[in-house]
Amino acid sequence: MLPPQVNRLTVQEAADRYVELVRAKTVTGALSPATAEVYARDVATFVRLAGDDRVLDDLTGEDVDAVLLAFARKPDERRRSGENGENGAAAGDGVARDGLPRGGGTRGPAPRGGPGQSAASQARFRRSVSALFRHAASAGWVHLDPMAASSVRARERGGLRPERRALTREQAEGLIEAARSPAPPPEPGGSDGRRRRADQRTEVRDALVVLLLAALGPRVSELVRANVEDFYTNDGMRYWRIFGKGGRTRDVPLPRDVAAALDAYLAVRAAGAGEKALLLSWRGRRLARGDVQAVIDRVRRRVEPGRSREVTPHGLRHTTATHLLADGTDMDAVRRVLGHSDLSTLGRYRDDLPGELEVAMGSHPLLRRRGGGPAGHTAHSGESGPGEG
Repeated sequence: MLPPQVNRLTVQEAADRYVELVRAKTVTGALSPATAEVYARDVATFVRLAGDDRVLDDLTGEDVDAVLLAFARKPDERRRSGENGENGAAAGDGVARDGLPRGGGTRGPAPRGGPGQSAASQARFRRSVSALFRHAASAGWVHLDPMAASSVRARERGGLRPERRALTREQAEGLIEAARSPAPPPEPGGSDGRRRRADQRTEVRDALVVLLLAALGPRVSELVRANVEDFYTNDGMRYWRIFGKGGRTRDVPLPRDVAAALDAYLAVRAAGAGEKALLLSWRGRRLARGDVQAVIDRVRRRVEPGRSREVTPHGLRHTTATHLLADGTDMDAVRRVLGHSDLSTLGRYRDDLPGELEVAMGSHPLLRRRGGGPAGHTAHSGESGPGEG
């Protein structure tokens, strides 16, 4: 029996067709725009690592393993140096609204990357590549799905990197205080020797970014996609309508301090005609995902050393969940603030805080003093005990 005919597309051609199909699913609601862009970014990475001119059907399980290993060793480029972006060239200028580079290139210094991809990122990348090959097999682009012969799996998840875990209360308060305090005047020249103009100063916007991340814990994709029209007032309370994963929306009330930071930013926000984006670079363009880390790092440099610690936007999401739960906020309310579909997911966002076990055992509900009596003794309340009276 002859093997079925296949359409011998190159890796680039197959990727382009697949990404077009993925993005079309956002129109029908089968995929959220954020999920579609994650697939698109992973597929673009796969093309670079596999070779854009290779024939997709020629890739073997060993080839896929080589790609997966190369991705695992690839530096985490989500973190940028604070000198790259708005302090030099305009932040967001080299990045499109979907977070992908414009024109296939980068500007300025190379991004500061981490030691490699996390287990979660590796697993997500493998799922994206698997989805590509499943479609390729059904569309007749490959004879066999090489993922069946792939043996590389992400290592066991060993916990989050420190910068992706929750800040302590003191660290979180230090970051918020630094964001809300006036920044020092710009120096005549930055570390790159270039003078920073007055219209490049974005401290009011940076304060809003930090307060939104620390108080409400949105995903960074939700933050950069936010438009001015997503914020509204109802019965004197300001709300943010967040467009989250899976096409779900949630309306989250803003704490008073966050609402004040929003009003302060809107009063000075300089946007061109028709620009809907809430967070803008100093050139008036939508802020990109990578620029959010630069904002956090810039604010963190103003925190006193004893209260400062590196943190990512995802780490601030953990910070929100951890401190709301530690303060006794209802779990379902925290779930709704973060936009999780079920409570089981929320458990992964609750990080340990130093001293919390000592506090819990120091005020055990079964051993608390009643009526103000001394510790270890039960105060008599005048009620009759069992068998009395």
